[in-house]
Amino acid sequence: MYYMPIIGLLAGFVQSVSPTHPELKGAVRLTAGTPRQIANAHTAFNVVNTFPFICFEINQRDYCFSKKIAKETVQEVKASIEDSILPDELAAVATTEMIAEYNWKTHYRGGTAMAKKKSKAKKKSDNTNHEYKNKLSRKYYEAELFKLHAELVKLQLYVRKKELKIIVVFEGRDAAGKGGVIKRITERVSPRVFRVEALPAPSEREKTQMYAQRYIRRFPAAGEIVLFDRSWYNRAGVERVMKFCTKEEYERFLKYTPIFEHWMIESGIQLIKYWFDISMEEQERRFQGRLNDPRKIWKLSPMDVESFTRWYDYSRPRDDMLAATHSSWAPWYIVRADDKRRARLNCISHLLSLIPYTKLSREKVEFGKRNTKDKYDDQKSISKFSFIPEKY
Repeated sequence: MYYMPIIGLLAGFVQSVSPTHPELKGAVRLTAGTPRQIANAHTAFNVVNTFPFICFEINQRDYCFSKKIAKETVQEVKASIEDSILPDELAAVATTEMIAEYNWKTHYRGGTAMAKKKSKAKKKSDNTNHEYKNKLSRKYYEAELFKLHAELVKLQLYVRKKELKIIVVFEGRDAAGKGGVIKRITERVSPRVFRVEALPAPSEREKTQMYAQRYIRRFPAAGEIVLFDRSWYNRAGVERVMKFCTKEEYERFLKYTPIFEHWMIESGIQLIKYWFDISMEEQERRFQGRLNDPRKIWKLSPMDVESFTRWYDYSRPRDDMLAATHSSWAPWYIVRADDKRRARLNCISHLLSLIPYTKLSREKVEFGKRNTKDKYDDQKSISKFSFIPEKY
C-alpha cells in the first residue's frame, strides 16, 4: 500500500529504456528534465530502490547514472552533461542524491538548449574566495587549447632560430596540476626544444655536491626551453618541512637564491616561475581520485600522503619562500588551479605573453612524386617476421 502512490508519481514521466550497454539493463529514463521533476523522481527512487540506474534525456540522448557508488562531484557531473561527453551506453558514477542536488542551468526541449535560470550552486572553499560561475565546456576548452598549441609551435621555431635560453619553473601544492599543464605545453612541440626535467630524490653522490649543481647541469643550451617540474625550490618546501636539510642550509638557500637567479638572468637565460595554488578541498578530491583510479595511483607518493595531513606546515614555508625569492628579475606568478581547464589555458597564455616572439616565414613544402623505378613487393619481404596481435 505504501508503494502505490510512489509508483503513481513516477508513472507520469518515467518510462523504461533498453540501453545497448549490458550493464544498464533495467534502467529507467526520466523523460522530463526540470529540477522539481528530477527531485520528485529522486525521492521516489530512494523509496522503491529497485532500479540499478537512472537515465534522463538531453538532446535526444540517454544519460545514465549509477546508484551504486559516487566518485564524481556534482560539479563534475554537471560539466560532463554540459559537454555532452557521456554516450548513451556509458554509466557515469554518480548517486541519485547528486542528481537531486544538481541545479540545472538550462533545460532541453526538442534538442534545443533554452536558458531557464542560473544555478545557485557555488563552489565551496575555506582557503580562497575566488569562485567561477561555471566550468569551461570541453568544446571551448579544446578550441582555445588548439590556438595556444599553434602559438607554442611558433614560439618553438622562434626560440630555435634566435637561439634563446628559457627556464620555466613549476612549483606548487601536491596535486595542483603542474604536470597537467606541462603535458599540454609539450604535447604538440618538439622534445628537442621543450625539455622536461623532473628530478628524483638526490643520490648519495649528489648530496655531497653543491646544492644547485644537479640543476645547473640541466640548464638550457641555445635554442632550448627547459620546464622544471619542481626545482631547486624543493629546499624551501618539502626539505624544510620534512627536515631533509638543516636550518642553516634552508636559511642560506633563501638568502642566496635571488643572487643565484640574478646570475642566471645575466648569463642570458630567461627565468619564469609559477606557483600553482589549490584549495584544501580540491586537493583532497584529487588525492581521492588518484586512490580510486588505476591510471593515477602512481602519482600518490608517500610525500603526497604526508603533505595531506600537514597542510599549514606547507603553507608557512610557501609564504616565506615567495617573500624571500620574489624579485624584479625573477618574479613569482601565482596560478589559481582549482579549475584544471582554466589553469591550463591561463598559464600557457601567460607564458606566451612573457616571451617576445614573432611568426617566422617558412618555405612552402612540396612533396614531389615518388620514385617507383625500383618497385618491388615491400610487404612480402617482411611477411616472415612476427606481427603483433591485432586485438582492436
